[in-house]
Amino acid sequence: MKVFNFKIEKKLPNALGRVGAITTPHGVIETPSFVVVGTKGTVKSLTPEQLKELGTPVVLANTYHLYLQPGDELIRDAGGLHKFMNWDGPMMTDSGGFQVFSLGVAYGKELSKVVSVTDPSLLIPERSTAEDGAPRLATIGNDGVSFRSHIDGSLHYITPEKSIEIQHNLGADIIFAFDECTSPTESDRYQDEALSRTHAWAKRSLIEHKKREEIKETSSAILFERSSDEGDGSGARPSQKEQQILSQNTFPQALFGIVQGGRSEILRRKSAKIIGEMDFDGFGIGGSFAKEDMSSAVRWVNEELPEEKPRHLLGIGEPEDLFRGVENGVDLFDCVGPTRIARNGTMFTKGGKINILNAKFIRDFSSIDEGCKCNTCTNYTRSYLSHLFRAKEMLGATLASIHNVYFITNLVKEMRQSILEDRFFEYKEEFLGKYHS
Repeated sequence: MKVFNFKIEKKLPNALGRVGAITTPHGVIETPSFVVVGTKGTVKSLTPEQLKELGTPVVLANTYHLYLQPGDELIRDAGGLHKFMNWDGPMMTDSGGFQVFSLGVAYGKELSKVVSVTDPSLLIPERSTAEDGAPRLATIGNDGVSFRSHIDGSLHYITPEKSIEIQHNLGADIIFAFDECTSPTESDRYQDEALSRTHAWAKRSLIEHKKREEIKETSSAILFERSSDEGDGSGARPSQKEQQILSQNTFPQALFGIVQGGRSEILRRKSAKIIGEMDFDGFGIGGSFAKEDMSSAVRWVNEELPEEKPRHLLGIGEPEDLFRGVENGVDLFDCVGPTRIARNGTMFTKGGKINILNAKFIRDFSSIDEGCKCNTCTNYTRSYLSHLFRAKEMLGATLASIHNVYFITNLVKEMRQSILEDRFFEYKEEFLGKYHS
């Protein structure tokens, strides 16, 4: 049974941007849309009920972290991640591929999803797949990646098949193929080598996913038929265990393939063509990016990918980057940024970011962002937030996160509306003009 669907409603003139809608088993995602990250099955400092009040369209959880704690099989037996965390809306899980980057070449270094390549301290020397002496918790092989748990140091081996198995146990509406996320400062030789692995892993992920979908569909049909049977006393009705299986993750899941390729236009377009020809339901644009050419890399990819399928830009959430992504054909974004910076006292405003710990806010009795309709801005002042953070009260992180999630979520919703009303470029210029002031 095919539940996943993507429909384009309107295109941005003279650009790749578009407005659409993704239908999933747990609801419709209007695109472009911002995906709020709940790494361990929770968006830090916020309840699922608060997320619903904020109008959060979709949540993304982290496969690697949930595999380690509490374990994907436990979540499966609890009825899937939706039931486990009490979230009834659309949900995504990543593949664990980003941990190849964060626990590998980036481990112990100041490397993030977006870096400036003008910083020479971030440059990585030419190397092969062999160890180069740098400390790391992930080691890459052609079949998969061995991880050292950041929790207890235990050794784990993740293959494309294992990643898909974990994600099927978690039961998100949209899951991702296993990939190798590389640093933008890697050489083209290594990027090409990693790209071959990512493409091979994509094929294996797709094969495993289809196999599990077929098993799921067949098992569900048999159990449903037996559970509907009045029975003739012969004991044909499902056992209690079978009934439990029937109530778990029996809905179809969509699989997105991930495009890599680093900073190289040749490799990015090559990857987009190869991944785009595979039978995925949608696509992720992965890898870490150089700030100087991220929008170009996104454009290269989306010029090659099939237009009729959705595209997700992984791990990006700054306002400027969101505008560039939407303009260049991105439908979905996810990022931990809004809640991460909120816990440090940094909040978005239409006039740029502010740090509420600055002394000037101690006696500032205005709202965080004038005109914002979130619960934080309508009920609390900058002075009160300043007090909470200075006093190290937990409520500070909650109120700041409420505002930041609302701000970014609604910023992308406004972009969507501006495309519908043929005023996207005017809105972009107006917003960024104020934001950078």
